[in-house]
Amino acid sequence: MNQELLYHFFSDDDFLRISKTIKEMEKITAGEIRVAVKEEKPLLKKGKDIRALAEEEFFKLNMHNTRDKTGILLYLILRERQFYILADEGINAKVSQETWDTVRNEMQEEFMSGHFANGLITGVKKVGKILGEHFPVKADDTNELSNKVVM
Repeated sequence: MNQELLYHFFSDDDFLRISKTIKEMEKITAGEIRVAVKEEKPLLKKGKDIRALAEEEFFKLNMHNTRDKTGILLYLILRERQFYILADEGINAKVSQETWDTVRNEMQEEFMSGHFANGLITGVKKVGKILGEHFPVKADDTNELSNKVVM
């Protein structure tokens, strides 16, 4: 895959910073945070909306298999300038959509200023703090999912 577009928006250091932020935030929550960045919609899925694509990625990454259903995905499609925050049912039972809309709006401000890495880092920090309130880290907590950015 040609990753020219990806590196127009992000550097390898940006991806490392995002991964480190995920790791830091997961120290305060039992939630599992993932970030997926795609250059564009797959050819055969051009007709799908951003939520449907985020749901597919969520299942592909096995995020639905976390112990307490506390996975959350920040999903970004660069060419279409779209992103979506998708939380599992355990999170949705305690956190309202309005909360995620607020996080989305703050991320969007960063994106509109051309600060894509900062937008994702802001999102990860906000999500981590919210999850930390509702799903504090447990004594037997394990990191169930990778902290690496999915491309």
